[in-house]
Amino acid sequence: MKQQGPLTITGGRLVLPSGIVPGNLRLVDGRIAGLGDVAAQDGDEVRDAGGQLVAPGLVDYGVFAVDKPAFHFGGITRAALMPDKAPVMDVPSRVQYVAYSGKPDFWVHPLAAATRGLEGRELAEAALMRAAGARGIATGRRWIADSGVMLRLLQYAAMLGMVVVSHAEDGGITGHAVATAGEMATRLGLPSAPAEAEALAVARDIALAEMSGARLHFRQVTTRAALDLVRAAKARGVAVTAGVTPAHFMLSDLATAEFRTFARLSPPLRSEADRQAVVEAIGDGTIDVIASGHDPRGPEDKRLPFADAEEGMAGAETLLAMVLTLVRDGVIDMARAFDLAARTPARLLGVEAGELAVGYEADIALVDPEKPWVVDSRKMEATAGNTPFDGQPTQGRVTALFKGGVKVG
Repeated sequence: MKQQGPLTITGGRLVLPSGIVPGNLRLVDGRIAGLGDVAAQDGDEVRDAGGQLVAPGLVDYGVFAVDKPAFHFGGITRAALMPDKAPVMDVPSRVQYVAYSGKPDFWVHPLAAATRGLEGRELAEAALMRAAGARGIATGRRWIADSGVMLRLLQYAAMLGMVVVSHAEDGGITGHAVATAGEMATRLGLPSAPAEAEALAVARDIALAEMSGARLHFRQVTTRAALDLVRAAKARGVAVTAGVTPAHFMLSDLATAEFRTFARLSPPLRSEADRQAVVEAIGDGTIDVIASGHDPRGPEDKRLPFADAEEGMAGAETLLAMVLTLVRDGVIDMARAFDLAARTPARLLGVEAGELAVGYEADIALVDPEKPWVVDSRKMEATAGNTPFDGQPTQGRVTALFKGGVKVG
């Protein structure tokens, strides 16, 4: 899919890293050729944005499934795919297949399995998988318990210049828990684990990253204690970044009342105090990335007793709207919202996207930030509608989406 001719988007409000400015955007040969005070040239197709936001397409960092209709609905043009597939992405051929699977209208960036079979014992061949298209290394849904293996992984990744994406829960403590220990888990009688399991995992991995000089990204950090560790590590100059999904800044463990399995997530929902700590960390810059954690699960996985239901949520379609709630609440501004959901994830992947900049990929979303809609699990574009936000009124919709200058949504 190639852009057939130049396109100039006029009358929009450009979302730049420095803020929102009125201006135009010109796209040529799949790249951004000019922005700001630029005019359409003879032969250009012209599209009037009508005062809407002209923003970079979102870059979703750390998803478990690729649903192109759902991603296009949500304004997502690229996604970093976790290695937890069947079979696991632990060999170059599988990585290469996945890297081409979404083209031409959606780009999938594979994250290679850190260990063979994601079993946490033997390192996988990251160098060969990098050559096949891997844009990072991930431990998958589990923490690597063996500190020696994790240190060797980080040293290997540092040598290759690759980011390691870690799951921050000490599995020896969490075991088969499905909830965070506390009043709600006790009332419901659910197997639970203390929130400190996250801080213990974060503390060890930060120490090993500091020893190895590797770049480390925690896919989700959801507790105050763990966020304090990340904040302190950044202050020391450790190359660590942290992510979160909307569920953990929008919801607390109160959402599991009545055994709502759409709220069965990994990590589990936390206390209200930890939810507020996540919001604070987004506001002060401790959290670098907000991703959807897209993991659609059908009725066969969710219509079960809470402890037996599979974890995960369909998050691609609601990502932008939930991030925009932070803007309306005054936690962050609009530029920071797209930094969290587009610019920083693109930098972690090492791709020229996620930002309106001359020469970057023309992955563009037109956004009406005030457009009201109601999340309805029955009408979602994903293969399953297991969203914890079912029935919630919200605001903010993508009205047009361009991939490499070609309209895809």
